[in-house]
Amino acid sequence: MAQVKQMKSWKSLLIAGSGLLTLLACNPAEQSPDQSNQQVLSQAGLDTAELDQKESSAELGEWGVDLTIRDLSIKPGDDFFRYATGSWLETFEIPADKSRYGAFDSLWDRSDQRIRGIIEDLVDQEPAQDSMDRKIADYYLSYMNIQVLDEQGIDPLRPALKRISDIESREDLIVAFGRSPVKGTSYPIGFRVGTDRVNPDRHQLNVTVTGTSLPDRDYYLENTERLVGIRKDFVEHVARMFEFAGFENASMKAHTVLEIETQIATHMWPRAQRRNRDLTYNPMSYDEFRQAYPGYDWDLFFSTAGIENLEDLNVVYPSAMSPIIELINRTSINSWKNYLAYHLISTNSGVLSQEIDDESFAFYSTTLRGVPQQRERWERGVSRVGSLNSLGEALGQVYVEKYFPESAKQQTRELVENLRSALGRSIAENDWMDEATRAEANLKLNSFRPKIAYPDVWRDLSGIQITRGNLFANAQNVRDYFYQDNISRLGKATDRERWGMTPQTVNAYYNSSFNEVVFPAGILQPPFFDPAADLAVNYGGIGGVIGHEMGHGFDDQGSKSDYLGIQRNWWTDSVREAFDAKTSALATQYDGYEPVEGQNIDGNFTLGENIGDVGGLSMAYRAYQMALN
Repeated sequence: MAQVKQMKSWKSLLIAGSGLLTLLACNPAEQSPDQSNQQVLSQAGLDTAELDQKESSAELGEWGVDLTIRDLSIKPGDDFFRYATGSWLETFEIPADKSRYGAFDSLWDRSDQRIRGIIEDLVDQEPAQDSMDRKIADYYLSYMNIQVLDEQGIDPLRPALKRISDIESREDLIVAFGRSPVKGTSYPIGFRVGTDRVNPDRHQLNVTVTGTSLPDRDYYLENTERLVGIRKDFVEHVARMFEFAGFENASMKAHTVLEIETQIATHMWPRAQRRNRDLTYNPMSYDEFRQAYPGYDWDLFFSTAGIENLEDLNVVYPSAMSPIIELINRTSINSWKNYLAYHLISTNSGVLSQEIDDESFAFYSTTLRGVPQQRERWERGVSRVGSLNSLGEALGQVYVEKYFPESAKQQTRELVENLRSALGRSIAENDWMDEATRAEANLKLNSFRPKIAYPDVWRDLSGIQITRGNLFANAQNVRDYFYQDNISRLGKATDRERWGMTPQTVNAYYNSSFNEVVFPAGILQPPFFDPAADLAVNYGGIGGVIGHEMGHGFDDQGSKSDYLGIQRNWWTDSVREAFDAKTSALATQYDGYEPVEGQNIDGNFTLGENIGDVGGLSMAYRAYQMALN
């Protein structure tokens, strides 16, 4: 979002019930929620007749939260989670096309239905040729025409597969790696353009180690029964993908792919270490970089990738670079050709025939995540056309015009400011922070920039070429466009108006480089936010989300950037030590949680999210109390 913070599945349920949590927290135990709520409103100088009017228009329940999902046989003091959501947990069946379900997923379903309606309206209207509306309609229709895709099979990949087959030298291999981001293959050493962490006004190239298929290095290196089984299933999956392309000795070639990826994983950093910003910022000039990591033709690699006149860059995982270069040079060309071919087929499987797409789903969703069934074709089409690096922002313009009332934007802004005040009060009352650090913390808090609902400046996507009859070409054109857009930022100032999510996205994020908190329109609806709901519901719902994202500015990693977004230590040593001791205790607490038998949480890896959750909810409750005066 700089880091985009993904909401965890258990958190979705927690925040779904947090409106109830904040309301009940202010109620005496002997009173019913309705009785106590009216008393609180009365104490706050609010007319309960106004409450009755709001109750009639709230989307969920009488005042904005669904109380039917409670399990009243459970005492809230014994297990609040079960008390608040137990009936729902016992009766709701997770859809066959999902591995989890909560408030976020419910809203994603609603968002998808709305985007589908927008797209199908455009299809019916037959918009003018080359208009953005026509591009949206044609891209979607090209995805939905499964008959054409089945007739083509693997054929759209034949030219790219031949280029891989023709690789004969290390130079050819480096050229293939350089083309990987555009052609949809993979590479063991990759790059991305991001914001320079010590100068947020400029872009910087980040060079990183990448190129594995499984979710984490542990999947390759640990020998538990489950992970050994997954590796076996992976080899069988890769072999089947090769068979779609008519490869001989598919099983043997599949084993070479696993061997290469296992070697890459050996040199990857552990996941908790990968999120440590002090370790992953290692800037140097391009000349210094070439001298530090010889044995690889960097000039050829970057020029093939379309990157010229590179002056400096950041090495994300420096200790892994030389071993990976050695791996590239000692592994046979034929093995690398197998690796490239598999990733080409896998990356593009979603725009090929149904059987290829189904095979990819069977491994990556069913085997790895336990999802038995694909989403409906239209849902996948909506995701492809409506994603951020596609035509999603163009769709977002229509979405907010149709579904987001402008008044909700101002109401959300007021909530943000109240959460800012609550956090400010917490900083003021903090007994372990000295005045110098407190002043910096307040400066950062007061500099938070909220972005709400949708961008003030929309991106121009008219340069993307789309035709109704060729899904593969459309997907390639979209990939080309966003890749060129990405690398063209090098040497240019950063754009602080650009968003990292579409308006219809059901999520939120904190961007440390710009010190901004961002809340798309998609999350600003019930159960998170309802203008007609009780204050407690909105503070417990979207207030908890706002507090969570603000909390990222002060979590174990976000706290390493100052009010301008510059990564630097603005803490005095003693205060930082006190902070680290508290966060370490929180990590240890989460280490002890075992959500799935035999699988404990990695408290250091999830620490930022845990700080956001715990701090965000308490911050929201304090803001709620302040709102009631």
